[in-house]
Amino acid sequence: MPQNPKITSKIVEEIVSEVAGEDVLPLIKALRNKANVSEFKLADSIRKEINLTRNMLYRLYDNNLVSFIRKKDKKKGWYIYYWTFNQRRIRDLVQVLKKRKFERFNERLQREKTTQFYMCANKCVRLDFEQSHDFNFKCPECGSLLDMEDNSKKIKELEAELARLEKELKPAAKVVVKVVAKAKPKKRR
Repeated sequence: MPQNPKITSKIVEEIVSEVAGEDVLPLIKALRNKANVSEFKLADSIRKEINLTRNMLYRLYDNNLVSFIRKKDKKKGWYIYYWTFNQRRIRDLVQVLKKRKFERFNERLQREKTTQFYMCANKCVRLDFEQSHDFNFKCPECGSLLDMEDNSKKIKELEAELARLEKELKPAAKVVVKVVAKAKPKKRR
């Protein structure tokens, strides 16, 4: 992904789905490109109960994807919350999620490199040595004998994916370093 990727609707939907759940997407569509929308109007527009709508808004708020202001209703005396979608946060979350993915792939790669895995001929299950030993090296699904798996292909795939993610993450790190370097005041003589 380029350094300053254009934030498309598809990227917004992917990020929001990952951090807050797919059920929040209609709410994002109702909020996007609008400011200070009443939670009651949002509930009406997505045809959900107010409590369910608030739950969705709180999940978005937990990830800094929305902000709110509250105003007191003069007639009823209670507070009404007005919500705004924070589009700029999507760009940050793209990087955060890539870093998490990189860490997960790295952990998986380490496990693949350090663990012996066993599979049956039917590929019902994949077990490590300890699990295989517990089942007497017989498949718990079909009962056939478990054979040691050659996971070198998986290791190469994980290494390739890690290299790709690392390339995508490096430009963002360079930008941060450049900004920090520019922020240092020059010494006066």
